Order: sequence, then structure tokens, then C-alpha cells
Amino acid sequence: MHASTTSGGSWIRLLRSSPQHGQVHLICFPFAGGSAGYFRSLANSLEPDVSVLGVQYPGRQDRRHEPLIEDIGQLADEICESLIPWETQPLAFFGHSMGSVVAFEVARRFQRDNRRLPLALFASGRRAPSCHRDEDSHKADDDTIVADLRSLGGTDPALLDDDEMRRLILPVIRGDYRAVETYRAPTTGTMLNVPIMAITGDRDPSVSLEEASAWRGHAAGSFEIKVLTGGHFFLHEHVAEIADCVRRVLFGFRSDNHEGKGVGHGRRT
Repeated sequence: MHASTTSGGSWIRLLRSSPQHGQVHLICFPFAGGSAGYFRSLANSLEPDVSVLGVQYPGRQDRRHEPLIEDIGQLADEICESLIPWETQPLAFFGHSMGSVVAFEVARRFQRDNRRLPLALFASGRRAPSCHRDEDSHKADDDTIVADLRSLGGTDPALLDDDEMRRLILPVIRGDYRAVETYRAPTTGTMLNVPIMAITGDRDPSVSLEEASAWRGHAAGSFEIKVLTGGHFFLHEHVAEIADCVRRVLFGFRSDNHEGKGVGHGRRT
């Protein structure tokens, strides 16, 4: 099915059939240059246990005529507002790469404002906010950014070979790079009363195991790290396994054993 706009305006997209009342809603936050539809395969793998919704940032696809938001804090503020209609339902957050930082900042705002906290935060393909790297890819020329995209493997090479598509894609990538590269974790309020699972690829050049493990420093409660084979876009090869991780953390069961419920205790695997 096509992603559809639901309550929450143009920001939130339902990625599978209409959820049941009281069902857990997994809010998915895309990577730099990514869109809500990227998580459709995860949505299919989690059906029928979890309803999956994707965040659609402005400046891409059907929102391509809207101005980009090149500040993580502003993005988080806008998304917090868009999630108000969903707050009566149990939520969990899943971010990949830049999306992990955005999801973290949305969770921080929920906690600060005494809103209903997510059941869990899944931080995929991103170092902890406390681990800063000096990066300025957003200042690079187009060819350098294209080479970076090719090395990470998350963009269809055919799109990068097409001059017209490059003209559409590169401003979005550059804007998202600017947002995440200029982000600095706040000095206070970075500990979440939310279970955190960090998921990382063992060959991801943008995240070391130490940097992924540092998410533990943002978890007041349980923490777990899952290391999978692959580079930055390891999600492609591990959708079913990641779906099982989500089920286990949220309900205490795997897809082949639907016994037990409740958020699981953190442990390293």
C-alpha cells in the first residue's frame, strides 16, 4: 500500500493497514535524505503486532516544495507537535542514523514536558549524542557528497547517475547533513527514563562499537546493544531480525514465540 497521511498532518505516515486501538505504534525517523516509506519493509515484518508510522521530513517527495529544516531542535519541535494526536496510544521510537538523533530529541521533549513517554527508543546506525565527531560534509562539493553516498550504500546508484535526480536529491542531503553535523547534545537533560536499544553494523564506518555502546549513558533504565553484520545500511539484510528485536523489547517475545509481555530487561547480545 502507499504511505498515507494521517492525523498529525503531513508529518506522520501510516505504513500498514489501520491500527487497532491500544496497539503499540512504532514511530520511525529516517536517515539523512531518507523518507517515511523507507520503513515499509519493517512495517510488513512487524504486522500484526505493531503499527508502524514513518515521519516525513519536509523538502522531499510529496513535501519537496516545503523548505528544508536544517536544525535538529526545530525538527524535533515540529514532530512533537505532530505526534499530539497519537499520544493516547502507546508509542515507541525507532530512528536510523540522523533519525536516531531526532528520535532522541523528541523523547527528551516528551520527558521535559511530562508527556506520555515512549515504551522504548531504538537507536540504529548512529553514535550516542554524547559522542561528537567534527564533520563538515554539508560544506563539501557535490561530487564529494555523491562519493560519500555511494560508499554508504543507502542510495540507488541509478539515482546518483541521473543528473536531474542528483539536482533533486543533493540539496536535501546537504540540508540534512547540515542539521546533524551542527547538532550538539545539550549538557543537561540527556538521561531518558526510557529503555534504549542501540543497533549497529559491525562494518559501519560512521559508528564504532564504543560510540554505539555510549547510548548506555543516556538510559536511566535498561539498555541493550545489538551488533549486526553489515555497513551503515545493515537494515536491508536484517529486517526480520530487527523486527524480532522490537517485539522482544516491547513485549518480551520473538515472532516464533508469542508468549510473555512487557518491556524486556536490557542485556547485551
